[in-house]
Amino acid sequence: MGLNIPEDLAAWQRWQNSRSIKRQIMSRVRPSSNAPEFTLMVNGPEPRLLILIDVPTPSAVAAYAEPLRFLEGEQIAVLAPKDLSGMLAGQWTSRRLEGTALPRELRSVRAVFAAGHFLPAGAIGYRWSRELGARFVVAQHGLTTPFAPPLASGSHLLAFSEDDAEFWKSGRADVTHEVVGAQLLWHAAGRGRARPVSQGPTDTTPVFLGQLHGAELSRWASAKTARTFCLTTGAEYRPHPAETDRLSRLQHRSWQRRGVRFESSGLSLADLDRPVVSVFSTGVLEAAAAGRQAWVTCIDPPEWVSDFWSRYGLSMWGSEPTPAPPVPPAEPAQLIAASIARILEGTV
Repeated sequence: MGLNIPEDLAAWQRWQNSRSIKRQIMSRVRPSSNAPEFTLMVNGPEPRLLILIDVPTPSAVAAYAEPLRFLEGEQIAVLAPKDLSGMLAGQWTSRRLEGTALPRELRSVRAVFAAGHFLPAGAIGYRWSRELGARFVVAQHGLTTPFAPPLASGSHLLAFSEDDAEFWKSGRADVTHEVVGAQLLWHAAGRGRARPVSQGPTDTTPVFLGQLHGAELSRWASAKTARTFCLTTGAEYRPHPAETDRLSRLQHRSWQRRGVRFESSGLSLADLDRPVVSVFSTGVLEAAAAGRQAWVTCIDPPEWVSDFWSRYGLSMWGSEPTPAPPVPPAEPAQLIAASIARILEGTV
């Protein structure tokens, strides 16, 4: 299998909008002439690397910042919807951009590092990379499904695995790739090694990781699977942080009236020492990497879900837990930095 839409970004965006009533309404009422606003941050006068951050959450910023530990002394620019300099190590200057013309500070950029070109910062950064003749480098940040956005033409993909790279490329010859491993699984494995041995009984009640927000699976299938699993096993439901829309909140209240219990410890998923179950959440593989019990389940899973389970070695509920994925010999952030450094020096 591969992507459902391997090259046409506009077609992918139409599909994504079709999966959300809110997006459809916003695309009609928001004037198309309104250009997104960005803040540009630089740590030197002639940055050679531009990092694009569309979702300015602490976890997303950390994912981009980690490779910078291995690029010490490199001058870097960061483009984001708001000033993130307080979340980045070192000294940065920032300014709000007006318009989308290539900023004067970026004339020396040789590589652009992003999650893709499907969100505003990624889109404008990709356009600038073409204008500059810079390499557009895409880092994989999560597990891939057939509904992932297509890669930009000429991208260099830094993938978790060879299978992930071939899946995302979907037969395209214009995209190159390297395998660097998954930083999030590296961290999870480290947490598992550092976890103290329990001195008493632990809570073995499964936690079901919600995905009502996901566009990949119908809300009906996600909801039926979650409700049925929780009511038949006594598992607790943990809503995804994005489950804040009105329909999800109504669903939550309905489940609670029917006896579904919710996981409400307030702990991060990384600190939640409980078995986890989901349909296709990255959290299942993270839990397995940390040495915790983890499974997947789905009522009448579509073919792509079964393929997803097989590709990532995920175990179905009722079988042995998902085995821990292999840990790469080198930290993925270091391999990402090494790849970027080669591009900046023109050796690849």
